[in-house]
Amino acid sequence: MHNNKLQRGRRIPFGATRCKSSIMNSPSGSTVDEAKAFLDSHPDIEAFDILLTDTNGVGRGKIIRRHELLSIYEGGRHMPISILGLDITGEDVHETGLIWDSGDGDLRAWPIPGTLKPLYGTDPARGQVLLSMYHLDGQPMTSDPRHALARQIEALAARGLHPAGAFELEFFLLKNERDGEGRVQPASAVLDGRSSGKTEVYSVDHLHGMEPLFSDIYAGAKMQGIPVETLISEYAPGQYELTLHYRKDVLQAADDLILLKRLVRMQARRHGVTACFMAKPIEKYAGSGMHFHVSMLDAAGKNIFSEEVAGAWNPAILNAIGGLAATMPESMLIFAPHANSWRRFVAQSYAPLAPTWGVNNRSVALRIPAGDVKNRRIEHRPAGVDANPYLIAATVLAAIAKGLDEKLDPGAETTGNGYESAPKLADAPSDWRSAIEAAKASSFLKQALGEDLHRTFTAIKQAEYMRVARTVSELDYHLYLHEV
Repeated sequence: MHNNKLQRGRRIPFGATRCKSSIMNSPSGSTVDEAKAFLDSHPDIEAFDILLTDTNGVGRGKIIRRHELLSIYEGGRHMPISILGLDITGEDVHETGLIWDSGDGDLRAWPIPGTLKPLYGTDPARGQVLLSMYHLDGQPMTSDPRHALARQIEALAARGLHPAGAFELEFFLLKNERDGEGRVQPASAVLDGRSSGKTEVYSVDHLHGMEPLFSDIYAGAKMQGIPVETLISEYAPGQYELTLHYRKDVLQAADDLILLKRLVRMQARRHGVTACFMAKPIEKYAGSGMHFHVSMLDAAGKNIFSEEVAGAWNPAILNAIGGLAATMPESMLIFAPHANSWRRFVAQSYAPLAPTWGVNNRSVALRIPAGDVKNRRIEHRPAGVDANPYLIAATVLAAIAKGLDEKLDPGAETTGNGYESAPKLADAPSDWRSAIEAAKASSFLKQALGEDLHRTFTAIKQAEYMRVARTVSELDYHLYLHEV
C-alpha cells in the first residue's frame, strides 16, 4: 500500500548493512556544521519538513522531529527509489523501471546546502529542507530532476560558460468552494471579503485587498532567503504574479521557484483561500505561465549575449535563440506536461503558439526584453506554471548549448502581432498526446535530461495520459448522454 511507502522508507535493502551511527561525506555538499548552527539559532523549532522534488515538481518526503535532523546531515536519509517513479496522483508507474525492477529498494537522500530554513507562521515552529537523491555509494540518482539541471550547468562550466537566470511565478487565488456548476471561483479579498469578477490587470488598489496574505508571503520569503520582488495583479480575475531576483546560479534560481510555490500555497491556505498552479484553471481567461529569464556569462563574468556594437545583435544570442526554436517542438512536453497545460495555448492570451522570437514583444515564445544591453537576456515563455523548473532550465540550457555549438539561425524576427504571423509547423505537437510521442522519440531530450530521466519522465506522462483518456468525464455526459 502506497500510504505506507514513506513510513517504510528507512528499510535496509536486502544484502545491505548500516551502522547506527554511520557518518559519511555528503555528496550534495551539505555539512553537519550547517545543521548544528541552524539548531543553535532556532531552539524553538520542533520538527522539519524534508522534501524531495519529483518529476512533476511535487515535494515528497516526511516530517521529522528535531532530534533526527543531525543524522540526515551525517548520513543522509534512506528513501524508496520509487518516489521518483510516481505519477501526479502518487501512484506507481511501473514502466519507469523504478518500482519492482529494483525491488523498490532504498537510496539515500541528502540535504541541499542552503535550503535548511524556518517556516513562517507555523505553531509549533517548524523548519524545512530540500533533498536530492543519490545512490548508496554517493553517485547522483539520474532520475532526480535536480541532477539533470546540475549536469547541464556542469557541461556549460566545462566550456567556460555560466548561466544566470530567474523564474516568474503566475498563479490564481481561488475560493475554497466551487460555484453551483462546479467551477472554480476567484477568491474574495482576504482583507475585507470584497469580490471582483473583473480582470483588474495591473490594478494596485486591487492588490490591497490581498495585502495580509502577500505580507505574510513576503515575510516568509525573507525568513527563507527567497528573493521575491515585484507583485502584479495579472490578466485574469484572481490571477497574480510574483517575480524573483536574478541569480548567477540557475540551480539556485530553480530552488527559489520550488520554495516560493510551497510558500504561496501554505500561506494562501492559512488565509482561507486556495493557491492554484494549474496552467489553465478558468477556460475563458488567460492561463498561468512560468517564464524563465536566462543569460550566459563567460569566465570573466561578462554577458556573452550583450551587443558588441550598438544596434547589432550579438551572434551568441541569435544562435541561442536558434537552438531554443529548433528544439522547442520536441521539448513541449517539458513545458506543457499535463492535460490541462494544453488549454493555455490560445491566441491573444499571452501564451505563445509557435517557436517565434522577437524584441520587446509578448506575442512570441522567445522574447528579448527591452533594457540595458549589458543585461541582455532571453525570456523563455512557453512553460506553464504547472511545469517542473529543474526540467525547464535543464532543457533550455541544453538547447542554448546546441544553438551555440551549431550556430543555429533563429530565422526572421517576429514584429507586431505574433499570433497572426506565427509559422505553421507540421511537426510541432498540437496536443498532449502528440507532445508525449515527440518527447519519447527525441534524441535531444535524451541528452538534455539523461537517458534514465528521459525514460522516467515519458513513462510517467504516458501513464497519466492513459488515466485521462479512459476517464469518463462530466463533459462526456453533457455532450452525449441524451444526444447519441
